[in-house]
Amino acid sequence: MAPASYNCIFNTICVMNASTCLGTKLVKRLLKRGYTVHATIQDRETSLKGIECEEMKLKIFESDPFDYHSILDALKGCSGLIYSFQPPSDYPTYDEEMGEVEVRAAHNVLEACAQTHTIEKVVFTSSASAIIWGHDKDSTSTDYLDERHWTDINFCRNFKLWHAMSKTLAEKTAWALAMDRGINMVTINSGLLMGPELTITNPYLKGAAEMYEDGVFVTVDLDFLVDAHICVYEEIASYGRYLCFNHIINQNQDALNLAQMLSPLPSPPPSLEEDTMIIQQRISNNKLNKLMVDFRGHQPQMDQNANQDICLS
Repeated sequence: MAPASYNCIFNTICVMNASTCLGTKLVKRLLKRGYTVHATIQDRETSLKGIECEEMKLKIFESDPFDYHSILDALKGCSGLIYSFQPPSDYPTYDEEMGEVEVRAAHNVLEACAQTHTIEKVVFTSSASAIIWGHDKDSTSTDYLDERHWTDINFCRNFKLWHAMSKTLAEKTAWALAMDRGINMVTINSGLLMGPELTITNPYLKGAAEMYEDGVFVTVDLDFLVDAHICVYEEIASYGRYLCFNHIINQNQDALNLAQMLSPLPSPPPSLEEDTMIIQQRISNNKLNKLMVDFRGHQPQMDQNANQDICLS
């Protein structure tokens, strides 16, 4: 449950954008933990399904990350924000211009947080793709990549890794504003989110073969990702960036399983199925795992429907 030491205001969290699977699951889990939730959606056609709560515990706001005043409205009375970016419906494709779009949204949201005097903590959802690209294996200061590393923007431009470029630029913008405005912010750098919405067109998958060969192709389950967000929000000592994943694709069978899920094909040649080579893992999430040991050990018993990935629609 929400920590008993939190006052009434601290028990109110804004979830932006609640119309994604991550956002909807966060809303459900936060309500179960006793929070009041301001859930933002980007269009009036979206409605809540599968979420039961006291009427006063959930408030829905139509909020656009490019509309500063709508963000302020949603944040009013909240002490926390969990933010994730969703591309506009009229501009769904990650290309070179998406970096500017995502940066503008991040800027608006962090500036609104700075002007909302009740906000005490922001959890900013970023991506592992803002960490893993452009590192020479022989020049890294550690054996593993982790939250201390940043993706090289020029590398992304050269290889047209627009998703990684956008996530990196947006997160750097958020950090610059957070430090300048004195906002208490942490980021969750998520691996590829696994679930029914995952398709072969997911922009994270650009460069999948290279991620696999470099030992940095990481994925995360929805429940684990939701827990990570709530954990870093509730943990007073949380700080900085947290690389979030609970599986790494570093052997041939894992890669084949993912490929089959994304684009079902006839059975692969036996030679591929018999390949048991394991790629050395070069990425670490130890910082987050240490934080979550106690959190996951004290989780309340969830009902049978808690793991259903119900989204706003």
